[in-house]
This record gives sequence, structure tokens and C-alpha cells, in this order.
Amino acid sequence: MASYKALKDITLYPPGREKPGQAGWVAERLLRLRRALDAEIRTNRRANSLIIGSWNIRHFDGGRPRLPESFHYIAEIIDHFDVCALQEVKSKASVDYLMSHLGPNWDYFINDSSGGGRGNHERMAFLYNRNRVTFRNLIGELVVSKDALPGGEQVGRTPFFAAFQAGWFRFTMCAAHIVFKEEVGRPLRKDEIGVIARELAKRAKDTGEVHVFIGDMNIEAREDDAFEAMIGAGFHAPDFGGTSVTGTKHYDHIAFHSLQAKTQELSRGTFQMFEHVFREDEADHYEEIAAAIRREKRANEGYWQFHLETKAALKAGEAIGSPYTNWAREYSSWRTHEMSDHLPIWIELEVDYSDEYLEGIAGG
Repeated sequence: MASYKALKDITLYPPGREKPGQAGWVAERLLRLRRALDAEIRTNRRANSLIIGSWNIRHFDGGRPRLPESFHYIAEIIDHFDVCALQEVKSKASVDYLMSHLGPNWDYFINDSSGGGRGNHERMAFLYNRNRVTFRNLIGELVVSKDALPGGEQVGRTPFFAAFQAGWFRFTMCAAHIVFKEEVGRPLRKDEIGVIARELAKRAKDTGEVHVFIGDMNIEAREDDAFEAMIGAGFHAPDFGGTSVTGTKHYDHIAFHSLQAKTQELSRGTFQMFEHVFREDEADHYEEIAAAIRREKRANEGYWQFHLETKAALKAGEAIGSPYTNWAREYSSWRTHEMSDHLPIWIELEVDYSDEYLEGIAGG
């Protein structure tokens, strides 16, 4: 269960419920999230099933720092999964802080930065609930042969894999954040997806184990040749619909190779977080804080101290300025830096084969 202990810290969350950042304000929005997530995911899940999630959390946290309350909202969503692949991680410290908002039963792995250029200094992470999922002591980064991609390049953001088990279900997850901007003479999206998918398919056949290709594929539509590259390698890719905040792009996927018939899909979905936090009707409440952050331009100068100073200024009624020319219009983009411009996606699988196993023995 997610941890809410920090909400009792009055230096971070002053009492009250009228303004963002106040303890009551954050608690009310967490209650909204919990009700919605329980209704969509937890209430109807089957006992002993597995829920796999994936989320590109925008610039986490490589641009301006997120508000402290946003970490609570992100943690609440992830806590409704059993294992979750994160993409676009910029700061290990932000992942550590996120983990402090999850319960002690949660653990994580994070890979090294992919460097500059196409790597965009990004990392990927796997977060998993130890009460539901067991790590099987296999973890690494996928490196392709020198002639696998145009120009002898590697995948721009190094794919990250780890092996887990849930119930009877043994699986290896490989997370990816495929290149968005395509350049002539360099690996395209279909090239990166194809080489990863083919390598994972080979490993699945060699090991007889399910391999899960997961993450932000930057696929705009299921008719794209990039999507076909994944399907052509033998992957089953359930349709999550649009996963961009606008609902128009099919960026994110959880695809399976060698999924056995007994490992049935039970349910799947995306989660529309902006129906519950940072809603359109809450824009005016965040304008002063957003203005202070932009005006000060202190994104990398003392994260906590900056927010404490901002809160003190607002509490004292100081004028902090409003550099936004049209806040009503810009709020929709601003809030994606608090949560994301991608929707989290999830899928529930049947992973308890006990009845089938016992029936086989009983039948001789």
C-alpha cells in the first residue's frame, strides 16, 4: 500500500484543503485516485492474478522539479500494479523519492544513463511489489550485433531487461523507449523495434519462457510499419487504444512472445489521471505556483528549499508575478510535467495454474 506518512509533515504540507500543496488538498485528490483506480483495476481483479503496468513519466525529473504532491499521485497509480516499467527516467534521486511514497514491500532496479544524443540522458526502471512478484536474479541491458542496425549503431536508449516470477508464471520483461525523431541514414523506429523484437523472440524460443516487450514504442498507429515490425517477430500486442494524453497516438505497448494459452488475459486498460488530479477545473488554483516556478527559473537549485521558499512567499501574500500569457491554454501542457504526457497502461494476466496441474495428476 502506498505511504501517506509525509502528509503529516507540516513543513512540506501545511494544514488546509483550499490550496495545492496543503495536506487536505492532497488527501482529497488521493481519495479521488483511489476510488477510480479501485473501480477500474483492484475491485474486479482475480485472486492470484498478475498486473503489469508501463508508464513513460515525462522527464522524470530532468526539467523543472515536480511539486511534492505529484509524487503522491504517481505512487498511488503505480501501487495498483504488481510490477511496472518506467521510461524517460532522468534522475535516480527522483525514483528514490518516489519509492519513499510506496510501501516497504516495493523495490526497484534502474539502469545506467544512455548518454547524450539519441539517448537523451535517459534511464529505465522496473518497480515491483515483492508481495506479488519475485525477482529471479537476472538483469541486464540488451546489446545488438554491430551489423544489426544502420551505421553499426546501438539502440538509442539501451533496452533494459529483468526476469520475474508471479505464481506459476515465469517471465522476462524488456523495457524500451524507442527513438521519436527519425533521421535519414540512422536507425528508424521500425529498425529499433524490429531488432529488439527479433532478439527477444529468439531468447523466448531458446528458453521456452515468456518474454514481454514493454514501454514507449513511439508508434503513432497500429497500422505503422514500426508496429508491424513487432508483430512480424511473433509478438502478441493487445490494443490499449490511444495512450497519449490526447488519446490520438498508440505510443505505449505491452507485447508478449510465447505466451501460453493457459496464461489468459483477464483485463487491460489505460488510466486517465487528469480526470482526477490536475483537472481542468483546477487550473486557477495552480497558476500562482506555476508562475513562481517559471519566474524563478531555479529548477536545479535546491529542490526542497525552493518549494519551501515558494510556499512561504504565497503564505505571506507576496506578489510572485505571472509570466504566462494565457494560463488557461498553457495549463494543459504544464500539468503534463507534473504527471506525464503519456497515460499509464496495464494488463491483468491469469498466472495461477494450480487447478490444471492437480487435474493432470488426478487424471493419471
